[in-house]
Amino acid sequence: MCGITGWIDWNRDLALSHNTAIVEQMTETLTARGPDAKGTWIAGSCALGHRRLAVIDPTNGAQPMVIHHESGTYAIAYNGELYNAGELKEDLLQKGHKFRTQCDTEVLLIAYIEWKQSCVDRLNGIFAFAVWEEAEQRLFMARDRLGVKPLFYAEGEGWFAFGSEPKSLLKHPNISPTIGSEGVAEIFIVGPARTPGHGIYKQLREVRPGKTLTYDRNGSRLSTYWQLESYEHEHNEEETAQHVRELLLDTVERQLVSDVPVCTLLSGGLDSSALTALTALHYKRNGLGQVNTFSVDYVDNDKHFKAHSFQPNADEPWIKRMVEELQTKHHFIKFDTPELVESLTTAVHVRDLPGMTDIDGSLYLFCREIKKHATVALSGEAADEVFGGYPWFHREEALSASTFPWALSVPLRASLLKPEIADAIKGEQYASDRYAQAVAEVPLLKGEDEAASRMRKMSYLNITRFMPTLLDRKDRMSMGVGLEVRVPYTDHRLVQYAFNVPWSIKTHGHREKGLLRKALEGLLPHDVLYRKKSPYPKTHNPSYLNAVRSQVLERLDDPNSPLHTFIQADRIRTIAASEEASSHLPWFGQLMSGPQLFAYLLQVDYWMRTYQVQVRF
Repeated sequence: MCGITGWIDWNRDLALSHNTAIVEQMTETLTARGPDAKGTWIAGSCALGHRRLAVIDPTNGAQPMVIHHESGTYAIAYNGELYNAGELKEDLLQKGHKFRTQCDTEVLLIAYIEWKQSCVDRLNGIFAFAVWEEAEQRLFMARDRLGVKPLFYAEGEGWFAFGSEPKSLLKHPNISPTIGSEGVAEIFIVGPARTPGHGIYKQLREVRPGKTLTYDRNGSRLSTYWQLESYEHEHNEEETAQHVRELLLDTVERQLVSDVPVCTLLSGGLDSSALTALTALHYKRNGLGQVNTFSVDYVDNDKHFKAHSFQPNADEPWIKRMVEELQTKHHFIKFDTPELVESLTTAVHVRDLPGMTDIDGSLYLFCREIKKHATVALSGEAADEVFGGYPWFHREEALSASTFPWALSVPLRASLLKPEIADAIKGEQYASDRYAQAVAEVPLLKGEDEAASRMRKMSYLNITRFMPTLLDRKDRMSMGVGLEVRVPYTDHRLVQYAFNVPWSIKTHGHREKGLLRKALEGLLPHDVLYRKKSPYPKTHNPSYLNAVRSQVLERLDDPNSPLHTFIQADRIRTIAASEEASSHLPWFGQLMSGPQLFAYLLQVDYWMRTYQVQVRF
């Protein structure tokens, strides 16, 4: 994986030294994403920047890559992995193209030269890329179907800029760290999720998953090349389970291709155990030795863990069960409260925004430890969204709520705001509008009954609104230390197929993710296969609550805290002194409750101070 950035300006020669320096600064911000190499390419009105994390053909894959073809000069800045690069290369060789490297960057650029914008229809992978056509004076950008790799942009009169992360764009002289009423609503009502396409900062937008963007002298144009479709499911339960198994086997095999060490993240749950078992089989067949596996936990969690509906059991006994079963080389990673608290600020720098607090920070620390042993990791993100694993898929109050089921506390969140801010952003209405916008996108199936239609809507919301939140988190925290994380459950073939599977089949055996469990029979031990879902672990140590509560109260005692612009301080103090402070009622999702509310406010305070965020309604 890598970091990409670029600048198009019809009114400047970007090769001049002061403009070149800007491009260098934009590129340098992405060093963590690509610690192995850097490069820039500038030609007149176009400048591309790249930071490289070498995974395939480390010697020959330098970027930006330029090809001088009979039809003109093409340059690419690319972040991602193509899992069907071999098949594409064979097709292009038959069409007479020549290759000088073994890397997928060259395959992608030649695919664009051959098929132009339609090349994206042929890609299987995770990617964000930009191609400059010198003859046409045109930039073409695309983002993968599920949004695993990020791509932000900004546009003004006669100029356009893009980057893998907001930090690269914030180095551009035309872009400032300013938020408006929508940005405030995103932070305090929607966050840590983001409305797809929204960049929070007033001038920033993101290319949504499954879309392309073309920019030339006529401006920018967005186009959709992929979206979820609804159609009648034609397979019975046995055939469906078999097809899911075949798709998963194929995608894991594809995603294990690498010229650098690969590992898996193992929690002992269904999703990660399945990926680890498939990886272990691949290693055994190919004589690759032991699989390295990694898990994360927290000091004294065994003493303080209390089961509840969102986190029913601890992971460690199940991890040990799978390590023994698969004979992996396992690494137990543990963090203590001081590290988690300190990581809150690091996570803000990595994400450029407030995020999932200690859930972000612990993942950053976890990835930093993994990076000492491996460069590529497989992770189980997206299985819950695709196969219906979350509790809100199975609870009437969530299914019937006229809001996102992972954000049922919108009224509480709105009540924390000062009246003038609440009036300006109309937070509850904003959340309602974003929900209505999402529901309006759902591709309904003609003739489907109300119950089936309701589950289709729930699946769509999870895939297009909740999944991006976790993919965003995984990309930023892993790439923040130069670790490439691959997510096999986001294979678009698997996602599209599962989207149309009837709910009665998805819940085979009357279990969450019942279809996935059935598809994996014989691969995992029975007790692991039917273990009740437990999410990414968080600390249950009361010292964490005490630390973040104490710190946020200190911030509120500071009259210069940016929080005073938005928050009713007395309301937060009341919560801090009440049982709500340690409540398990989720403030967002499954993992963010009372302690995370305080931690999130700490992140907002730090973000606004450090990034010098300005508010302009």
